[in-house]
Amino acid sequence: MRREHFPLSSRASAPPLPASRGTPAWVRILQIATVFLAATFLLGADPGGARFENLGHKLMCRCGCNQILLECNHVGCEYSEKMRQELTAALQGPDSDDLILQRFVQEYGSVVLAAPTNTGFNRVAWITPFAALGAGIFAVVWVVRRWKSGPPPPAPAAPPGNAEEIDAFRERARKETEL
Repeated sequence: MRREHFPLSSRASAPPLPASRGTPAWVRILQIATVFLAATFLLGADPGGARFENLGHKLMCRCGCNQILLECNHVGCEYSEKMRQELTAALQGPDSDDLILQRFVQEYGSVVLAAPTNTGFNRVAWITPFAALGAGIFAVVWVVRRWKSGPPPPAPAAPPGNAEEIDAFRERARKETEL
């Protein structure tokens, strides 16, 4: 009986690749140059869409729907269309994002911002939720500790009457509950 040697893995090995002729060097250089140029010009390109999305999500629609400007879904909402056109026009200019936001604040008021600025009295809007959460946790811990450390409940009082009457009631209850 002849024993055959099998490889450790049960998979068959791939057949060898056919011998290929070498690609000319000038084709390889052209391919590398094309990839390099594409990476240089296209990877850092911002067509303005990302900037529009970023700023559009920092502004609120003024129609009263309390939605982000780019997510206002009212059909024919004159505020969202007008504000989107203003935002598009502002992005065509050389102004920075902060200047564009300031222009909207000057025109529509500070309520146009989706999140309050972190300056002045607006810091209260940032601090209050965390302070309320901390106060709530503190109050729950305090109440639980107070409940745990309170005096033990008093022992139940003895029923009125003497022991003979109680025994008589127990005997009567036993007789009435027998089947």
